[in-house]
Amino acid sequence: MRIVVTGSLAYDYIMNFPGYFKDHILPEKVHMLSVSFLVDSMRRMRGGVAGNIAYTLALLGERPRVFATAGHDFGDYRAWLQRQGVDTASIRIIEDEFTASCFFNTDRDNNQIVAFYTGAAAHSRHLSISELGLGPHDFVIISPTDPEAMSRHAAECRQHGIPFLFDPGKQTPRLSGDQILAGLTGASVLVGNDYEFAMMAQHTGKSEQELIESTPLTVVTRGAQGSTIYTRSEQHGRPVVESIDIPIAPIREILDPTGAGDAYLGGLVFGLARRMPLPVAGRIAALAAAYAVEYHGCQEHTYTIDEFVRRYTEAFGTASEIEALLSSVSGSAS
Repeated sequence: MRIVVTGSLAYDYIMNFPGYFKDHILPEKVHMLSVSFLVDSMRRMRGGVAGNIAYTLALLGERPRVFATAGHDFGDYRAWLQRQGVDTASIRIIEDEFTASCFFNTDRDNNQIVAFYTGAAAHSRHLSISELGLGPHDFVIISPTDPEAMSRHAAECRQHGIPFLFDPGKQTPRLSGDQILAGLTGASVLVGNDYEFAMMAQHTGKSEQELIESTPLTVVTRGAQGSTIYTRSEQHGRPVVESIDIPIAPIREILDPTGAGDAYLGGLVFGLARRMPLPVAGRIAALAAAYAVEYHGCQEHTYTIDEFVRRYTEAFGTASEIEALLSSVSGSAS
């Protein structure tokens, strides 16, 4: 199985606000909101949803291919991804654009205000999945980037019978109801956090339950409350949905929540690609996310497979789960 990751490649500007956003926002004045937050730190780091997801997949032993656009300033980032084991051959450089930039401001409650400059990412709408020669045994991750690109990638996956995961993520506010429904149509997996599901429901006019029932596998993440994996089957012509609750992995220290969802998704796809039981895939995803929040930045954490397995065992235990993980990794290595 070839795993192709579409989505944004970006430089992340990580800022930390030493107070609470809620103390500076007056609910009765939000119609004329004008606020400024004095941050006490800022760093530029490698990011973008596609890069973050691919990084986690590479840490876990996959060799994902990133299919995205970047700017003329991407050289060092590209070399970094290659050293980590990511296939960058399908990344297109737009010479007269900067790589997309994402500005994260995080307060003491880990609430975030995010601004995103698309830059070269806007050109991803011109990329065609069809040129990659993928088929039913491959897998495409459609993650946030230019909305037209997301719709095009989904349509081409349906056309060629390529299984795909739809993750509207932080592009959910920009996506129209029709674009969200187009991304859902034919998707094998739908992923989003609880806020994004509420927003998708608002945009499409469907209930959150209807959205959950729209794909064979749906994952709703809820931050510190863990996540839920929903499976849909048909019985007597009606959808039957079952749920699996996934706990969080114990976290040593939360330093930065940025990129946790991307790490989760990378761990989830790793488990699905290896055909692991869903509870195992979910726990792998949760642990991958835990590593991410313990560092500032989305690609600053690292681990070996042995370290990951040891921590998985400490967090979740059971022999059958860890044996499934170990056999999967050893099978890939052979």
